[in-house]
Amino acid sequence: MTGCSDDDLTRDAFLGGRLYLYQPRHGYRSGVDAVLLAASVRAKAEARVLELGCGVGAAILCLGARVPGLELTGVEREPAFSDLARRNGGRALEVVQADLTDLPLHVRQRQFDHVLANPPYYDRTASVRSEDPAREAAHGAHTPLEKWVRIAAKRLAPKGQAHFIHMAERLPDLLRALPDDLGSVEVLPIAARVGRAPDRIILRARKNGRAAFRLHAPLIMHAGHRHEIDGDSYTGPVRAVLRDGAALLF
Repeated sequence: MTGCSDDDLTRDAFLGGRLYLYQPRHGYRSGVDAVLLAASVRAKAEARVLELGCGVGAAILCLGARVPGLELTGVEREPAFSDLARRNGGRALEVVQADLTDLPLHVRQRQFDHVLANPPYYDRTASVRSEDPAREAAHGAHTPLEKWVRIAAKRLAPKGQAHFIHMAERLPDLLRALPDDLGSVEVLPIAARVGRAPDRIILRARKNGRAAFRLHAPLIMHAGHRHEIDGDSYTGPVRAVLRDGAALLF
């Protein structure tokens, strides 16, 4: 992915206009998943937060907009995305351009209270590569999911929390990848409508946690059993997250 001129970018509102982000006009663009992931992080002021694969900064900056006073660090491999993350975050976000499997020493020497990630959804050993470089970088998993999970766990401070959003069908892979020192696992399924099977999940786990596994009731994205009218059909809790910057409580 090469650098983007301003003509190749859009400036998009998130959280009902509380945050504006520059994104590529074409190819992969951050959306609802990033906002939901950010809303799931129960951070407090002055907490240290790391996002692996931060893209243009959507998730971590949504979190920063909701919880002032955080110490935010994003790691992004693609130069164009990391440049946009710096532009979007300004002084509020430290952006490290690096592959998550080869983090610089100054990141490896630090511990974080929260690590979040939206790993690429598709295993390229079992799926077709996208012809769009930006979309491929975001969706094509060249780094195994297990490495995302283990690197996140290594960067956590004691009692710190890891947060992942992924496809529901990859939940078994996520659970298998959890190292022994990540416990107190909670899973929130996300379904488009009542009666639909969940297609996304958010998984949260705590370093050295000992609480029992919890599978929460699904978060329903849209009201009604099917799409009937144009416009915003989000349920109340989802609308509060997307439009008002509310936390996603589970």
